[in-house]
Amino acid sequence: MSLRLLMEADRATGQRRFTDRAFRFPGYRSAELAYAVTGHSAQGGTVHTGIALVTGVEDRQWLYPAMTRGTDANLAFVFTTPARPADPRPGTRPAPGLGRYERLRRERAGYHPGQWRSDHPEGADPRQPAAVLADIPGRDGTGLSATAARQRNLANADHLAAIHAIWTAETKGARYDRYRGLVVAALPPGHRQPLSHQARRLFRTLHAAELAGLDPAEVIGSAVAERDLAGARDIASVLDALIRARVDPLSPQPQGCWAGRVPRLPDPGRQAYLAEIAALMDDRTRRLGQHTAQTSPTWAVNALGPLPADLAARRAWEQKAAPIAGYREMYGYDHPDDPVGPEPAREAPDQRTAWYEAFAALGPAGQPDIRAMPDGRLWLLRDAYPAQTAWAPRHVGKELRLSRLGAFDAGLGAIRADAETAAARKAGDRDRAARHETLAASYRALRDIYQQREQTLAQAMADRHKWERATEQSRHQAITADAELRRRHPDQKIEPLRSAETALASDTRREQPDLGPDGKLPETASGIGDPAAKHQAFRAEIEERSRLLIPDDDPARGDLGNARRRA
Repeated sequence: MSLRLLMEADRATGQRRFTDRAFRFPGYRSAELAYAVTGHSAQGGTVHTGIALVTGVEDRQWLYPAMTRGTDANLAFVFTTPARPADPRPGTRPAPGLGRYERLRRERAGYHPGQWRSDHPEGADPRQPAAVLADIPGRDGTGLSATAARQRNLANADHLAAIHAIWTAETKGARYDRYRGLVVAALPPGHRQPLSHQARRLFRTLHAAELAGLDPAEVIGSAVAERDLAGARDIASVLDALIRARVDPLSPQPQGCWAGRVPRLPDPGRQAYLAEIAALMDDRTRRLGQHTAQTSPTWAVNALGPLPADLAARRAWEQKAAPIAGYREMYGYDHPDDPVGPEPAREAPDQRTAWYEAFAALGPAGQPDIRAMPDGRLWLLRDAYPAQTAWAPRHVGKELRLSRLGAFDAGLGAIRADAETAAARKAGDRDRAARHETLAASYRALRDIYQQREQTLAQAMADRHKWERATEQSRHQAITADAELRRRHPDQKIEPLRSAETALASDTRREQPDLGPDGKLPETASGIGDPAAKHQAFRAEIEERSRLLIPDDDPARGDLGNARRRA
């Protein structure tokens, strides 16, 4: 069998053209005239030689027919580097420059460049072909039978995501109609007009306010009285902006069981239907807690600890796991280790409310519950933030990065100068060789100075990390207390938390010291002794603080007297 390569058609006549050279394949009686065929389409066929292309993501049901179609030979061409799988998640893909940004960020933070490794598939080490093939028999691609599919569909009939979609579709219209009536009733007589399409954003904000424990009618009345609506092009947008400024700092309140959230509808049949849906959701949430206790997934053990042996403690464990498992199923969060994930955006008030209920079930995570503290204790915790940030060592990550880059460039300069010196000596030009030799010595001295500065700055960054670890708990409590105070007093103007770190002006340009007329370096390390002195002062400060008992480190203490030294 012989083949010829098809070329581009003749532009003048349009006639097909083939290469003059023919490719002969002795021993082949027939061939599939295409780039390739899939392993499933080749199933049942018989060929002279089977060639399978294996990427490492196939299953055993595919590999068997692909490797058994040839009567004389079956070959496998295996990709030894992991293939990049398609991302089924919606949304945009990460920008290619994020990896470089992460590397630069870690360098600025003081980490050595060698500590950063790429997590992309391109950076993975190649594997042996036999190892790639050995993983395929362990992958099962068998589809579900009709009976198994029926059982799975019956088990997911009361899935929280499906039932919650029904609940949202049945309640959103009635809730928006109620909000529309409240807004129109609160508007002055001269502005009572149909609301624009921006009313959806206003209704969503009112729903968030209601979930936070506020009365929607009172919120709308306050917003209308706050500003004159004369000349407003879109009343719904104006009211949404006014109400959002009050609602955004608030956190959702616990809503209780779904049976208690059934709204009052004019149609008794629809209200009875919603009551049935609410009962299904409550029952499903309870059974999810029992299922979590039976399976003990990693996220539940990490969040709530091992399952207790005592019956009463086991029931309490199930009650805590129920809202967490319900949130995970309702919104499709399937991380194996993290129980609830990050806080949802404010544009999703229902999901944010479910997240807060699941987060409340996690408990205070080894720290006192800020929500149960009085205002005086919260203000005391908040005022500790400036005190803890006042003695923070300066962040010198940018200077450390520049020092490392300077040492690298100086080392390259020394290598080039040595090469020029060797070339000049070979050509017999002694003067040029002497100049380059002096230049090489200067570059080496510059590299040594940069390396000395790098060691000093690396120690300063280590002090910064020690300070972050030593003050992490108190700073976190101060931020949490500030958020709780804003939630309790939404109308009170509270100044934002500000760090008391000393603001030092630093030159962000990359400095390259110039060589003097004698080939030696000028005074480039005038500021090197300053970080060393600050390191000694920081060591003395942290040793002094380690001997003190700070009362606000433990908010559960009843005595908030002066700090005292350890005995």
